[in-house]
Amino acid sequence: MTASSSVDLSSFIKAYDVRGTVPDQLDAGVVRAIGAAFAEVVVLPEAATGATPRAVIGHDMRPSSPELSRAFAEGLASRGVDVTLIGLCSTDGLYFASGFLDIPGAMFTASHNPAQYNGIKMCRAGAKPVGQDSGLSAIRDLAQGWLDTASVPEGSGSIGEVDEQDLLKAYAQHLRTLVDLTGARRLKVVIDAGNGMGGFTAPAVLGIDAGLAPLPLDVVPMYFELDGTFPNHEANPLDPKNLLDLQKAVPEHGADIGLAFDGDADRCFVIDENGDPVSPSAVTAMVARREIAKEILAGREPVVIHNLITSRAVPEIITADGGKPVRTRVGHSFIKEQMAEVGAVFGGEHSAHYYFREFWSADTGMLAAMHVLAALAEQDRPLSELAAEYEKYVASGEINSTVDDAAATTVKVVDAITEQAAAEGEELEIDHLDGVTVFHPASPEQPMWWFNLRASNTEPLLRLNAEGADEATMTVIRDRVLELVRGSN
Repeated sequence: MTASSSVDLSSFIKAYDVRGTVPDQLDAGVVRAIGAAFAEVVVLPEAATGATPRAVIGHDMRPSSPELSRAFAEGLASRGVDVTLIGLCSTDGLYFASGFLDIPGAMFTASHNPAQYNGIKMCRAGAKPVGQDSGLSAIRDLAQGWLDTASVPEGSGSIGEVDEQDLLKAYAQHLRTLVDLTGARRLKVVIDAGNGMGGFTAPAVLGIDAGLAPLPLDVVPMYFELDGTFPNHEANPLDPKNLLDLQKAVPEHGADIGLAFDGDADRCFVIDENGDPVSPSAVTAMVARREIAKEILAGREPVVIHNLITSRAVPEIITADGGKPVRTRVGHSFIKEQMAEVGAVFGGEHSAHYYFREFWSADTGMLAAMHVLAALAEQDRPLSELAAEYEKYVASGEINSTVDDAAATTVKVVDAITEQAAAEGEELEIDHLDGVTVFHPASPEQPMWWFNLRASNTEPLLRLNAEGADEATMTVIRDRVLELVRGSN
């Protein structure tokens, strides 16, 4: 088959997924070649001897998603792969399909990116990630070679079959087996789907749209209409401005809680009854506590993953509850690899990605939301009081600065901070797990604080996250580091 004119795949196939603009980077021809390469690198080698190779594909609500997912299916079928199309789904719905069917999968979404973008998240059977070091680079290079010669060679053997299957009810049923909300007190919940896939999955899981029994939830929907142009606000709850509508709506409706999902609904953000955000670190600790209790009851050692940007309260709470915290780099492929390596029951990130062993160690915003709903409903306090148990420290949030040389700037900052600490007789702990983290344990002279500096993989940016024992401590270290970062350019 003939591919579209050559493009530079390395410009939009990155460490974790494919993410580019349509149609100048991603069109049917490019995606068809990537699909064929996915077959060669992942699907065919995984197929059991004598078995027909299979893969599953889902897509979000973006206007370009149906056409691109069909082109990807054609690429797979050209290599003899049978393809199951599940149509509209959230990213965790695709991970469910990959785990449930035990076959590789691909999700067409650009998550929270603007409407002109689309992308592909690929996984092996059982929702195991395909990242730069686990097949994505090989897929990119193979597809690039075909595109450069303007043709994708035909595969050997027969053409695979393409069929359709609806797995939404099975997905909803599976999540309900993991968190039982049936006997909990009734809650009023405002959900902002941002015109993304949360508007498709929330009525199925938390409501009755998939034919399941009603739960003790009164759901107030916001922006449930699927619209990949995002007419109300970007489907990116990590940006505070995109939470403003929900923060206003929760107290207006007298609701107990608000939930906000990103475009592909694999991330969930939480708002308390007063309209105040509950940090993803607090959600991580809250869910970890529930999963640790289940592990201990089952006689297993509870291991919980957290990335290095989460609050210091997270490992403290995990340890206090009898769990073993494991700190890791930022990024879903790293988290998933660590989950498997250490047998973790749960993992959480500061970006509101939450990973569950019971969900093939994949991330699912909906399951995290259900845990928070259960934690709230199983006691009588409002969410603000419950969350306060987990909000021990004060964080800056992620702050980006444009720099000419991220590595040199980081060295300059760390040298200046350590020299100042030495002059004050203070000892710092420094590690290079992901960027540089500088930690000051609590001392008689100063409260606890830490900061992390990480360079962006794609832009000339240096990302700062800082935390302190209190607002004043965090503000001092945040402002000092920013002064050093921005004063060096």
